[in-house]
Amino acid sequence: MQINQEYSKRIDRVIDYLRDNLDRPSKLADLAKVACFSEFHFHRIFGSVTGETLNGFTNRLRLEKSARMLSKTNNKVTDIALECGFSSSATFARSFKNAFDTTPTQYRKTGKLENSKICKELFPCDEYHLPMSEDEKRDAFPVRIETFPEWKVAYLRISRAFEGNRVLNAFEKMIGWLRENGLYDRGTLFGMSMDDPKVTPKHLYTYEVCFASEVAFETPVWISRTVMPERAYCVARVHGDMRMVGTAWDYLFRGWLIRSEYEPEHAPALEILLDKDKALDWSHFDLDLAIPVKKLKRK
Repeated sequence: MQINQEYSKRIDRVIDYLRDNLDRPSKLADLAKVACFSEFHFHRIFGSVTGETLNGFTNRLRLEKSARMLSKTNNKVTDIALECGFSSSATFARSFKNAFDTTPTQYRKTGKLENSKICKELFPCDEYHLPMSEDEKRDAFPVRIETFPEWKVAYLRISRAFEGNRVLNAFEKMIGWLRENGLYDRGTLFGMSMDDPKVTPKHLYTYEVCFASEVAFETPVWISRTVMPERAYCVARVHGDMRMVGTAWDYLFRGWLIRSEYEPEHAPALEILLDKDKALDWSHFDLDLAIPVKKLKRK
């Protein structure tokens, strides 16, 4: 099954935009607007379609353009660096050396790039993925479209979420509050994040431990509240360890979504715990993974 042509067309527009604006910083909001995709999920969609991270792709275009200019023009190295979007000649020299194992000046003299590293890892295999074929993933993670009702949500937002047991401790704290207040069996326990772990630095990554219900409830001052509107989601069920969860997420974004007739809404994806009694056992997960979606429109 091929990538939906609408996805390819929108990402092509982004690539054209990047090529035309390599001399200036490209903001995520601007690129997502060019593609008509949600900022929440744009990084994943770009990587799924191109096979490269957004930063990696942009850096490669800048380095390839700089190499052409070094070999075909007499422009000063500093001028080339700035025209290709590098903040200084020193930054450019480091990036060029790291990519091609030679300096800009040496390349201009020799015209040789014998040890290019630039294409060795366009989309590195994540350590949390299993070696499954696309057919195996499709069979293991069948996708359904489901509409979730309006939810009243209590949540704990955890900063520096990758550190220690910060997320696990938040789940334990939330579950304790639910049990004490008779809410444990009256709603849904799930996690979500506004950030992409492949993009956001670890020290800035946040995660939210959430409880949702259709019934009203009160919360103490240390628990925040919000309302999530009724919304459609593509949902895949997964049972297994962390690698199975990572593989399922990878399939949803890189396998199913970009080949479907849906696009992601501007809202975070959810990890819904199917068995709250096992929420603190991270050796095995029983989850529904849910991406908010809407029908893909031609743009």
